[in-house]
Amino acid sequence: MLLDSILAKIFYKLFLVFFSVYIAANGAPATPSQDNVIKASDDAVASFVIIADPQLGSLLPERYSLFQSAVKDIKASEGLDAIVCLGDMAENGLALEYQLYYDQLSDYDIHWLGCEGNHDIRLRAYSQSTKRFGTWLNTMNKSDEAPTDTFHYTTDVNGVKFIIMGSDRTEFEENYLSPEQLNWVDKELQAQGGEPTFVIVHQPLKNTNGLPDAWGSAIKSAGSIGKQSDELQAILDKYDNVYLVTGHEHSAFEENYYYEKVGNINSINVPSLTVNKGQTYVVEVFEDSVQFKARNLVTGQWLPQYDVIIPIAQ
Repeated sequence: MLLDSILAKIFYKLFLVFFSVYIAANGAPATPSQDNVIKASDDAVASFVIIADPQLGSLLPERYSLFQSAVKDIKASEGLDAIVCLGDMAENGLALEYQLYYDQLSDYDIHWLGCEGNHDIRLRAYSQSTKRFGTWLNTMNKSDEAPTDTFHYTTDVNGVKFIIMGSDRTEFEENYLSPEQLNWVDKELQAQGGEPTFVIVHQPLKNTNGLPDAWGSAIKSAGSIGKQSDELQAILDKYDNVYLVTGHEHSAFEENYYYEKVGNINSINVPSLTVNKGQTYVVEVFEDSVQFKARNLVTGQWLPQYDVIIPIAQ
């Protein structure tokens, strides 16, 4: 349980009553098809499912219903190693919104990792946001892997490295990446020596994956990570086999903004799990390639026309 006060627990109970009334009036969450469940390949080094921008909120019961359907598909899977969260997990960064994940998935034994999104941090003090987000990840993992005083750290899944990035101060829409964090990313990638590495951050680089048009703005930096975008791009571009995985845009697969080769960087943008009604990627890392397999978790159907297979540079 993530709620630590009687008042918070009371609000959460009222929150669930509201959701229950909505679901009763609009029908139970869909049950994904069981005809072709997620099964990790036997020869995959690592496999994970991505959750991007679910933005579960106290006044958004439709999103919660879609999330419940996605959870059914994830729990029916076989052999997944991790769930990778791309931020905007909570619409308003509230503890009771994070509690929804615990209630649905705390009994599912899998490695959780991921970055913050602007919705997770923008309405409160930085120290409160980092503590809440890190505590949530650690509670889901039943460990203390994630820090509770910063958003950036590294972890691995079966030896495959993940560099998690996040804002170094409270921002409303973009991230702020301090010189210290940028230097840290550079050193972490240098130490990898070209081994496949996933860099996880909520917002994409500017002028990539359809931006700024995908954000509906004439401002060049709109929808992107922000003022440090060029600096981060220059760092990532120096190294082979970097997979920059982002969310934030809410662009459906049909809009064709999901993959772009940016210099030496493989830039993958993932649709919102709830806004785009179940669209996401299941990722498998093999000895010679990284495969992003498009899936709708709400319907339980693969979407192979949006798959991305990236050979590993030797």
